[in-house]
Amino acid sequence: MYVDFILKQFNEFRGDIALVTGNKEIPYDELERKYRYWKRYLDHRDIKNSIVAVIGEFDSETIGLMLAIIENQNVYVPISYAVKNTERYLEISETKYLINPYENKTEEFDRKVTHKILLEIIDNRKHPGLILFSSGTTGEPKAAVHDLVPMLEKYHTQGKKIRSIAFLLFDHIGGFNTVMYSISNGCTMVTVKERSVEEVCKAIEKYNVKVLPTSPSFINMILYSRIYEKYDISSLYLVTYGTEPMPEATLIEFNKIFPNIRLKQTYGLSELGIMRTKSESSNSLWLKLGDETHRVDIRDGILWIKTEMAMLGYLNAESPFDSDGWFNTKDKVEVKGEYIKILGRESELINIGGEKVYPAEVESVILQIDGVKDVIVFSESNQVLGNIVIAKVILTENLNEKEYKKIIKKHCNNNLEKFKVPVKIYFEKEDFVTSRLKRKR
Repeated sequence: MYVDFILKQFNEFRGDIALVTGNKEIPYDELERKYRYWKRYLDHRDIKNSIVAVIGEFDSETIGLMLAIIENQNVYVPISYAVKNTERYLEISETKYLINPYENKTEEFDRKVTHKILLEIIDNRKHPGLILFSSGTTGEPKAAVHDLVPMLEKYHTQGKKIRSIAFLLFDHIGGFNTVMYSISNGCTMVTVKERSVEEVCKAIEKYNVKVLPTSPSFINMILYSRIYEKYDISSLYLVTYGTEPMPEATLIEFNKIFPNIRLKQTYGLSELGIMRTKSESSNSLWLKLGDETHRVDIRDGILWIKTEMAMLGYLNAESPFDSDGWFNTKDKVEVKGEYIKILGRESELINIGGEKVYPAEVESVILQIDGVKDVIVFSESNQVLGNIVIAKVILTENLNEKEYKKIIKKHCNNNLEKFKVPVKIYFEKEDFVTSRLKRKR
């Protein structure tokens, strides 16, 4: 019932390649067989109307199992291998069953559903659901609960048949969107054994990949590694980026090196799903948000969104919705007619004696300097000003750090207002990228 529209696509494209994983090409009829197998497995164990977690990565087993979990009206909890504290995720989500699809092993927990949001979706609505954990770098991740019925509606509309990389993680809203779009449209999705620049670019060349959904941090890694000199990635016609602010310097450099690859900014949150966006141009950070399913409002420079696809709420945090159902994204934005520019999270803003500094702006200026591989900007408490700007920099090779400190200071003084110039500059060797390939501050 819930995935019939996808099974119809499986039948229509049964001979086409659905998935490339581990150098193996898997056609759609094989994906359907995996679904049928897992449907029988769940039925045999009477796993219905429950909360079911799966730890894994995108492949034919997990995709077939995901569809069977949804069809049996369960609440689906995908958990990536990147997660360190799996037990805590299972506890927060009140998971009843944990399935290891590679060993046909199911672990059952002695738990009863107690949270009112979970009771609403399982007992009252009797709908399949989805629990996604936020990927914040500080504090305990928040568990967002979705009713999957309105979320699945968007995949009923046919889109382009494309070949893409499964880059965003198994338990990320962008990863869920990638796989659902792909299997709903008869596309081919290419997986990689690790999300390194080498492996991703090798796969793009080998499998003639057309679309790469990724993050600004990974785009920057492609540029400074110069991996494009080793692998031909010219098959790409579209690179989509989101999850964090894009430094303008990175955007300009990518467009200069790859003028035939279009860059498109995306916007999505675990709490709201993926929104339809329109970039002003490939080399612009201005984008248009909002459609028939997502309404947008700007309040005091902060982006608010209202949508029927929004989560029902958090399992372990207070509701972020106002009384009219608007969600505060906490993203600070600038407005230009119908377009907005995302400056960064309000929490990342640095207050310098009453003046506001957005780390992404300073990072973009420093990334303009030849020899700078990457940079992160953050604040440090100061008795006089409240805070000061700090920069940690990685150089592309063994350059003179003392000289580069002077170069960075001079460049910032020439291109930034005085209060935005880093007071302290440190040099690091280790990349500023999390396991989820986002910049860590």
